[in-house]
Amino acid sequence: MRILLLAQFFPPDIGGEERHVFNLARALAERGHEVAVATQRMVGVPDQETLASGVRVHRIGTAAMHLPGVYSTNRTHHPPLPDPLGVRELSRITRQERPHVVHAHNWIVNSAVALRRSSPTGSRFGLVLTLHDFSHVCATKRLMRMGSACTGPAVARCLRCATAHYGPAVGPLTAAATALMRPWKGRAIDHVVCVSHAVASGNHIQPGPDTSVIPNFVLDELVLSHAGDAAQDRAEDIPPGLPKDEFLLFVGELSRDKGLPTLLRAYESLGRKRPPLLLIGRRTPDTPTRLPDGAEMCAEWPHDHVMTAFRRCLFAVLPSICLDACPTTILEAMASGRPVVATTTGGIVDMIVDGENGLLVPPGDEHKLAAAVARLLKDADLRARLAAGTQERVQPFTASAVVERLEAVYARVAPPDSGMSPRPARRASEDEADR
Repeated sequence: MRILLLAQFFPPDIGGEERHVFNLARALAERGHEVAVATQRMVGVPDQETLASGVRVHRIGTAAMHLPGVYSTNRTHHPPLPDPLGVRELSRITRQERPHVVHAHNWIVNSAVALRRSSPTGSRFGLVLTLHDFSHVCATKRLMRMGSACTGPAVARCLRCATAHYGPAVGPLTAAATALMRPWKGRAIDHVVCVSHAVASGNHIQPGPDTSVIPNFVLDELVLSHAGDAAQDRAEDIPPGLPKDEFLLFVGELSRDKGLPTLLRAYESLGRKRPPLLLIGRRTPDTPTRLPDGAEMCAEWPHDHVMTAFRRCLFAVLPSICLDACPTTILEAMASGRPVVATTTGGIVDMIVDGENGLLVPPGDEHKLAAAVARLLKDADLRARLAAGTQERVQPFTASAVVERLEAVYARVAPPDSGMSPRPARRASEDEADR
């Protein structure tokens, strides 16, 4: 089957969604599919390249890129509506790749919908959307308002939040487009995939034959080889900036929504004998500038260095206060045999069972977070038991378990000449078993 993946961002850009699309492209290619990726252009990166996996990558320009200062973030976004230049570029790429299925991730789907509606040939591919966040209903994608969970979209709330996030020039437009595009694209998409039950609920996606909850995943090789890799990591030179002794690890966006201020306050309360805390991720406008003694920030590390950090740390901490959709960093920690201290929010509760493969605390509670971290630091037997639990718990989140489910979706939406027979939709009981 010929599959075209659409993503706003793609490696070498850093982030969980980027890593997921990269892993999905590679896994599909290894399973015998012809795979291409269309993503936004990056400075210093070729517009066309073929990866070692055989995946062809097309990096395209968009009209939004010609509007400097439109977004208050430091990343160029595909707006929540069709981008004229993006639609034209996707038309060229679909003529070249002739995909049976186009699998879009988040807002770039709007350009795919416009292409499908405007072109007679557009209807010849099946269109799948994966929601990695709450962008179906929320202009800022996280359903957060003033540092707390939002109760849902409303005109006044959304306008204020979008303006604060994107700026006065385009914030109101983004909020309006998010609301207007929801029913418009919904009628043109063949299947919607949500990466967690929290994402499905927050986006008001109802269970049915045209919707699925299918999580992010890690490559099987990360799980199968971590023990040997850990020994190799100890024998080889460790990446610069990685502590040589025992340390705690946070990997993710270095932001308030990911609970970084809560983590830093909890860490500071542990006392002088606390181990180092390493913070790895992408900086944001609200990244903390003051760190307590023992904490060190390393922004935007290569992925192989991040995996080395996971294998060498005592345990990982991800204290998100937002409805974290399905953080790949938790899966990478589990694949590395490391327990995680995290919060009872979003899709995290699909991944961590308290006391089995990690510890869960309420979001934003620095005292309970500090108590959980201190408990793991003092109890080596508990760390070992939770580490053992990660290996069983991570199995449903591996490529071999997840990609087959996506292939079943592709088979149901692909045209008859794709060579794949449609497979029956998952029964409700099967989805319940994943909870």
